[in-house]
Amino acid sequence: MSDPAASYSPGDISMKSMQRAFPSLSQKLDLRRQLATVKPELEMIEERLRFQVQEFDPGISGYVSYALDSNGKRIRPALVLLAAHATGKSTPQHIDLAVALELIHLATLVHDDIMDGASQRRGKPTAFAKWGAELSVLLGDCLFCHALKLSSNFSDQSISRKIAEASNEVCSGEILQTQRRFDLKLSIPEYIKIISMKTGALFRICTELSAVLNNCRPDEVLAMRNYGDYLGIAYQIYDDCLDLVGTEGATGKTVGTDLAKGKLTLPLLHLLAQASPAEQEHLHTIILHGTTENRTELLAQVVERGGLKNAVRRIQSYLDQAVASLQVLPKSSYRDTLEGIPRAVAEQVATLG
Repeated sequence: MSDPAASYSPGDISMKSMQRAFPSLSQKLDLRRQLATVKPELEMIEERLRFQVQEFDPGISGYVSYALDSNGKRIRPALVLLAAHATGKSTPQHIDLAVALELIHLATLVHDDIMDGASQRRGKPTAFAKWGAELSVLLGDCLFCHALKLSSNFSDQSISRKIAEASNEVCSGEILQTQRRFDLKLSIPEYIKIISMKTGALFRICTELSAVLNNCRPDEVLAMRNYGDYLGIAYQIYDDCLDLVGTEGATGKTVGTDLAKGKLTLPLLHLLAQASPAEQEHLHTIILHGTTENRTELLAQVVERGGLKNAVRRIQSYLDQAVASLQVLPKSSYRDTLEGIPRAVAEQVATLG
């Protein structure tokens, strides 16, 4: 009797089959049109971020400056500003919120790169690649602490508390993700919970706290919270897919690290969930002990067996929910722009499936 896993063996995949399986994604997600809506205020935030360097000891200001000069999209500050305009108006407090939340985000990136052993981010060497783990850990800590110090200036202490809670949630999500590396019992709901913590939390308070600062009705605050949560989850699943099929030119960071580091992301979890017990045993061997070539072949199976398409469907579902959550807001060009962000992500994601 033949081995039921034999027909499923990644080793049987030809290079031609692998090339056919992997879609091509060489273009970056382009949100310039949506972010241009708040460009003057984003430029103000850039100035404020550069000014923060002066708040650190001169002996470490060069490291801080390098971390802040990230060439990122500044999606989180843009969400703060767009949510502010869509729920009322943008105020100096919204600028303060955007700066604090972007600092927290940058701190998480510094720490992420250490844990992933990543050498590139946004087209330049990571802090980890330049200065090693010890200094980079402390640099991330400094950015975190400075962000929390800035957040203590809000007169409404509930704002400061929610920022601290979200920071705790982000770090807790990272711990859980690290704890569950190579954990073959990780379920899809558990994966969604982790990414909702590590990514969704910051997206969520960007939009939620903007509404709070504008003294919005409870239903509007909840709508903005849901929008950020759904968008953040979708964005993280998309980012996980990029590690599977992206290029460093498109993503701006080192790719192919998730499986090598034992991160079981949604496309692979879908494959594991639908596999028979015998197939799972074979896949587990590859995940735990496979070579680079084995893992590459396994990723081809993830694509061919529908793992990527399943992830695309889930991303699009979360993006649809993000758009739907905005219906309680009054119609405006800023609401249109908030709706346009998930739609732009959906157009990009569609090229994966």
